[in-house]
Amino acid sequence: MDTPQISAPPRSPSAGVVHSNTRHTSRFTVVGNHLTQHGELSLTAIGLAAHIQSLPAGARIGIKFLAARFPESEARIAAALRELETHGYLKRTRDRLPSGRVVTRTVSCNQPVSDARPAAAPKPRPRPVHPTPEPPPPASASAPEPAAPSAAPSVPAPAPAAPSAAPRPEVGESAPVPPRPPLPRPQAHDLDRHRAAAGLLADLRRHEPRLLLGEDDIRRLAPAVAAWLERDAHPDAVRRTLVADLPEPLTRPAGLLAHRLTTLLPPPLPTAPAQEAAPRRDPLQNCDGCDRAFRAPEPGHCRECRTDLKKAA
Repeated sequence: MDTPQISAPPRSPSAGVVHSNTRHTSRFTVVGNHLTQHGELSLTAIGLAAHIQSLPAGARIGIKFLAARFPESEARIAAALRELETHGYLKRTRDRLPSGRVVTRTVSCNQPVSDARPAAAPKPRPRPVHPTPEPPPPASASAPEPAAPSAAPSVPAPAPAAPSAAPRPEVGESAPVPPRPPLPRPQAHDLDRHRAAAGLLADLRRHEPRLLLGEDDIRRLAPAVAAWLERDAHPDAVRRTLVADLPEPLTRPAGLLAHRLTTLLPPPLPTAPAQEAAPRRDPLQNCDGCDRAFRAPEPGHCRECRTDLKKAA
């Protein structure tokens, strides 16, 4: 008889998954089974949570960025992020930066937090009340004429639904920013004034090296400077306004200049009142009769010596 083998290898299962595992030594992420085998999360939310946990700190996880990275739509990604926040795998807070911009901070948790906001239960909608029809009276030979039907009882209107809250910014998205006002433009097109405006912008780097503008920025900002010059603003005054009190650090010089040219635009100078002409006075003349000085447009006699005035009197 053959000797039976005591240490036989384990048999593979006849059905189901078979794992072929290799030990990772670099570039791996530890994900708990409480996430990968979660009973309430969708498969999209589970995969998105595993992807977010594998990213380095500071990586972008906005909805538009994730939709460009994966084939899922923005609506599915937004819904998956809300699932993860509901079950405590994401925490989102809104912070205001020193510049005034509101941004959303996102914290990814590899263990679900206990203070996750519970999912809001849908409120039952009130059902409309319908009147119960009364059974018709039994028919009889001597029954009187049926009375006119009475007005139907009033049905209470359903309560109006509470207004929904404003949509909350998604992960990685900031609050909406109001549109910027347009750059000022001159009333009349003057080629010489436009050239002077472009030269002023190009010359700013001589006074402040950080105000180094490209050709596209100069072409875009030149009409705004021309509007200042059209309102009799001296070029030196325009230059001092654009160069004074620059922030530190200065990352977008063209944007700063556009803001100053728009918000600090001076008003037009008031029209100077026209000076009234002084009344013209006749020159002094010497009377030919008495040599007395008098005013008249031409030489002659004064009122005392004029015979025509005496005859008229």
